[in-house]
Amino acid sequence: MAHVSGDWNPLGEVFYRKLELYSMDRSWQEIAELKKFKVAAAPYGGPIALVRDESKMTHVRGGTRPTIYIYTSSGREISQFRWDSGKLLHMGWSSSEDLLCVQEDGTALVYDIFGSFKRNFSLGQEARDTKVVECKIFQGYVGTGLAILTGSYRFFVINNIDEGHSRKMVEVPGLDCPPSSWGIICRDRHTQILLAKEKQLFLVDYTDAHEQALETRSPVNAFIEMAVSFDNRLLALFADTGLLWIGSSDLQKVYCEFDTKSQVRPKQLAWCGTGAVVGYWENLLLVIGPHKDWIKFNMDSDAYLIPEVDGVRIVDTFTHELLQRVPVVVEEIFKIGSMAPGAMLFEASKEFQKESQRADEYIRMVKDQLPLAVDQAIEAAGCEYEPATQRMLLRAASFGKCFLTNMGPEKFVNMCKLLRVLNSVREYHVGMPLSYEQLKRLTLPVLIDRLILRRQWCLAMHISRFLKLPEADGESRILGHWACYKVLQKHIADEKIAQDIKSKLDTAPGIAYSEIAKKASECGRTQLAVRLLEYEPRAAEQVPLLMTMRDQKVALTKAIESGDTDLVYLVLLQMQETMPMGDFLMSLRNQPMAQSLFMQFCREQKPSLLSDLYYQNDDFQEMANCQVAESFKMTEFQHKADKLNGAHDNYTKARNEFAAKATEEQNRLLGYQRRLEEQYKVAFIGKSLHNTMHELVSKNMGKLAEQLRKEFKVPDKRFWWLKIDALANSGDWIELEKFAKSKKSPIGYEPFVEVCMNHHNKYEANKYIGRVAAENKVKMYIKMGSMEEAADLAFQQRSEEDLNQVMRHCLGNRALTAKIQSMKSQLAAKK
Repeated sequence: MAHVSGDWNPLGEVFYRKLELYSMDRSWQEIAELKKFKVAAAPYGGPIALVRDESKMTHVRGGTRPTIYIYTSSGREISQFRWDSGKLLHMGWSSSEDLLCVQEDGTALVYDIFGSFKRNFSLGQEARDTKVVECKIFQGYVGTGLAILTGSYRFFVINNIDEGHSRKMVEVPGLDCPPSSWGIICRDRHTQILLAKEKQLFLVDYTDAHEQALETRSPVNAFIEMAVSFDNRLLALFADTGLLWIGSSDLQKVYCEFDTKSQVRPKQLAWCGTGAVVGYWENLLLVIGPHKDWIKFNMDSDAYLIPEVDGVRIVDTFTHELLQRVPVVVEEIFKIGSMAPGAMLFEASKEFQKESQRADEYIRMVKDQLPLAVDQAIEAAGCEYEPATQRMLLRAASFGKCFLTNMGPEKFVNMCKLLRVLNSVREYHVGMPLSYEQLKRLTLPVLIDRLILRRQWCLAMHISRFLKLPEADGESRILGHWACYKVLQKHIADEKIAQDIKSKLDTAPGIAYSEIAKKASECGRTQLAVRLLEYEPRAAEQVPLLMTMRDQKVALTKAIESGDTDLVYLVLLQMQETMPMGDFLMSLRNQPMAQSLFMQFCREQKPSLLSDLYYQNDDFQEMANCQVAESFKMTEFQHKADKLNGAHDNYTKARNEFAAKATEEQNRLLGYQRRLEEQYKVAFIGKSLHNTMHELVSKNMGKLAEQLRKEFKVPDKRFWWLKIDALANSGDWIELEKFAKSKKSPIGYEPFVEVCMNHHNKYEANKYIGRVAAENKVKMYIKMGSMEEAADLAFQQRSEEDLNQVMRHCLGNRALTAKIQSMKSQLAAKK
């Protein structure tokens, strides 16, 4: 136990330890004189970026462009690239491990870890005009954020760099020079800036700037450095007098005020998890706890602090270390004299390995707390970095489990799996020194993503298989990313890459070849993209990409083969927009299904295109149909006539004599209507023959209606119905009566009664009831409301059915109902 706790340092009632993660690679050691560099390191064991700090260089050649180096946490070089843009002010890492480089002119450039440029965005016009003075990159509630201070001493914040929209914070009263210090606090889905204007503190957001009252026991002139904890709940303020104030980020709680005895600004001030603050001065590292306890470490070379959720990483020219509070469960097991269940179980395991009977004594001491002891040993194994210590603790947990019959293996097995994963990614050649606590927050899917990002395909595959991740989330996704990288290798022939990708991905389920083909298309390898799309079984994925590649004929063929009409429409509409109309219509001639769908679309959305399509196919019948339909939509006489003449010619070509004759008659009718309009100043053009005659009768122009009847050979019955309705509508009852007496009605006289009653004119209806056929008289009496007459007539005609019909219409008339009942009885008796 002594060797485990030997390097622990007490800080009040807790302990801190400094673990060496890596001895840095030679490529790092050769250039990483950190005092000459700007450093940006990503949390969760992420990469480290270096660029020479020109403000600290005494001899700089004019026009020399600096180089940005990117390393793993173990000091292995990932990439380097020449910075050839504007003046670089600040660097930082996003949550997706993209390198953000902010220029003095307010432009932010985004690179991947291999130094490939991805995109840029602007921080606003004011930043461009007045320049950026200071910048901070932070992890907010919606992603990676960016805050800047401009030359006009105003703050602008982007909460999510993927959206790229900056918002101006409220101006701080009287701020006419850079603040002595400032930091970002993200609380309750709200981003705020805490700034110190000498000893005054202001909390600034988008709506207000509040001065914060903060009383200190000793006088302070200015707060010159501040640090916000990883979880944004704690705050440390360093004053020019050497005072270090530690409290809550809302300034409501004070944990301690510690005199550092140094009026020199620390090179860095950072939180070590949430339990202590670390100040770094030249050759000195000071760890201060919330109860004024402290630990001092001497530093041999310049270093850089990287805050983590459970500690702080310290990287210098030669080593990379982790300073953290000793986890509680580890402390309980390895603390000298500990009587915790886990400690007793660990001792029992050690004695058992020595084949000593004392193992039994230790087990008996914790027999009632054995489940807790096993859990502590498992949890402590996860907190350790050294594999030998992990094995000892897991061996102790396994030993304790032997005495428990009702304890499942899941926790033990899961910890073994996670430790194998953690030890694999901590390997020197990978260089991701994740702790168990960090992995829990980062999650396994994100870890797989970061391995993919580093092109650690093999390790990512092994981990996904080992953890038995679903293939769609694990192996297939990893292979998909590998294939996208493969197509970027332009020195390899298209055919070779296509074969390699097909052989690797052939058995993997859920592979989206379209995504790989899209990547190939983006980098200019069109032929490779087409070849890869041949492997894509889903037409819905194939077709859009073929369209973007302007391979529209192949896209149309694939869409038709899929049977998906929406997909066919998608291709057709793009072809229509991008191709000359003649070429487009010609291309449909050999595709009956596509042609049929496009015709349907035109009927509903663009009827004007139908004629062109039918003309292209010499379809005279449909061309004529379109011209007739178009004629009815037009209002001008000549336009209508031209369309009808064209329709007549096309019907003739199509040998449709009936339609040709009907079109000719419609054109003649149109001529009559035009003459009527010119003569009587009444709108007729566009009306049907029926409506035209109806209008003429209504306006007392019956002779003209008769001419039309003869001209167009309207049947008598139809004309009588039309004229009766028109006269009744116009209220010309005299003319209606004359018409009834002119000759025998071919449709009977029931229509006369009906039109009169439709206009509530019973008097006129009575004139025609006598001429109604006997079998319809009862019905007409009912229509007129003459129920007594209807009943009497039905009785005379000895029709029980008509009596029932009358009775149904007079249910409210008790006397008449009784009378009808009596009539029905009499008819029944006579039978």
